[in-house]
Amino acid sequence: MARETNDMKNARGEPRAFCHWCGREDSNFHGISPTATSTLRVYQFRHDRGNKPAAAAYQIPHGIASRTQATMLVFHAMKPVEWRISAEPVGYTDAVAEMERRVAAIRAGELPELVWLLEHPALYTAGTSARPEDLIEPARLPVHVTGRGGQYTYHGPGQRIAYVMLDLKARGADLRAYVGRLEAWLIATLANFGVCGERREDRIGVWIASAASGSASEAKIGAIGVRVRCWVSYHGISLNVAPDLDHYRGIVSCGIRDHGVTSLADLGIETTMEEVDRCLRDSFEAIF
Repeated sequence: MARETNDMKNARGEPRAFCHWCGREDSNFHGISPTATSTLRVYQFRHDRGNKPAAAAYQIPHGIASRTQATMLVFHAMKPVEWRISAEPVGYTDAVAEMERRVAAIRAGELPELVWLLEHPALYTAGTSARPEDLIEPARLPVHVTGRGGQYTYHGPGQRIAYVMLDLKARGADLRAYVGRLEAWLIATLANFGVCGERREDRIGVWIASAASGSASEAKIGAIGVRVRCWVSYHGISLNVAPDLDHYRGIVSCGIRDHGVTSLADLGIETTMEEVDRCLRDSFEAIF
């Protein structure tokens, strides 16, 4: 856990609120546990220390009782989030380039936040923590090295990807809360189909306690992989609707060897991607 020093506190002994960005340009987060406060505290101090606090930017206007209330007013003043659905599979390199452009435009205030729903052609991605030994069948599918947090994962037809580009600074600048909302979003979406998705303290993603694929072991149905640049998020979540689960044999998915993967189809639930998209949007608006 990071140790608070005197330069992190104001004259009243309260933690300072630093509003300038410094240090590295961006950072990666992959399924931060709701209890992983020490990791985030180190992150926040490492990247925010060293700049003089701009007090005026953090003053609470007259008549507002708290910074929480001030933050909620910012939420209400924000432009509506744009939603985009791609009808055809999008190449991974093209998707990352588009996210990079959108993140820059959001930072510049030129475009609103975006949730982008899509599918990829069958491929593997290697996050910033990927281990070579976890790529079991290198020749099976194309492998893309990516800047999101996490390890190896599979993307392909039948899996709904939601790339989420939000201004986290305007939404409270709380990375742990953001990842918790991504988890809650997946869980709430699954509930629309009568599926009980669950968190786990010792591993990331959203899990089904009793999978239908013949194994007594619980299985992952939703994954989270996040990158943040100057407080604007990108990458996001994936939900297994009806993908070819056999492709997961080519990797150790997310570095987890002891548990499997499942999907709505594997659980015996027949649905359409359009219905999944509707549930994702309804759940998003309730949680974010």
